[in-house]
Amino acid sequence: MCTAIISFDPSSPVPVLVVGVRDEFVAREWEAPGRHWADRPGVVAGRDLRAGGTWFAVEPAAPRIATVLNGRGRMAPEAGRSTRGELPLRVAAEGKLGRVELASFDPFHLVGAEIDRVRLWSWDGADLAERDLGPGLHVIVNSGLEGEGQLEGGNEDAYMAARLAYFRPRLAAAARPEPGLDESLERAWGEWLPLVNGDGLPRADHRALLPLLDLGDGRVWGTTSVSLTSLSADGVRYDFSAVPGDPAAWARVL
Repeated sequence: MCTAIISFDPSSPVPVLVVGVRDEFVAREWEAPGRHWADRPGVVAGRDLRAGGTWFAVEPAAPRIATVLNGRGRMAPEAGRSTRGELPLRVAAEGKLGRVELASFDPFHLVGAEIDRVRLWSWDGADLAERDLGPGLHVIVNSGLEGEGQLEGGNEDAYMAARLAYFRPRLAAAARPEPGLDESLERAWGEWLPLVNGDGLPRADHRALLPLLDLGDGRVWGTTSVSLTSLSADGVRYDFSAVPGDPAAWARVL
């Protein structure tokens, strides 16, 4: 149950804000954001050590941001399956999805953000939908933009619906940040910072933005990192937390 939060305001000196919340099994190994790909030397992203891709990528020279979430639909055949972690690397580096063999990818939601445009691609295993996200606040979860594809009766959908119902109005009511490149974390992100730190909810709460759940048999699943990014004429700001919910754990990447 990953979450992407996008605010797009073309009239603002900081037109684009993108928050990426990565949910995964905590035992899955990864590396902190860096320039890990020789074929894309400008891209800064965390690297998943199992599949080799990423969940959140930034190309500061563009500047451009891309993030991917698991989607819903028909899974790709096991033989020849491609990692969805390739997709944000591609979009961050090239600014477009381009020609890919979609049938080799499991369903996804893919965001590509530039200063003057934010796009969302959604693939369900059969059809690809592409749309521009206009000015305003947008929240994407695994069931889609604003949970538009959620199903009745599933535990995961109930959690996503509760997350949206709790956090979306609070994000909308908070003063929109306009992060400066030289500002402190607290000044840059203002009223959004306590929200992306979890807003004080227990991590086992069904509304939690930063869940942490013991599934038994040694399997623990939950939020493993949070990315806070902005795009402006001055460049990219990228703050990153590898200890979700800990206000002292934030580190500046760019």
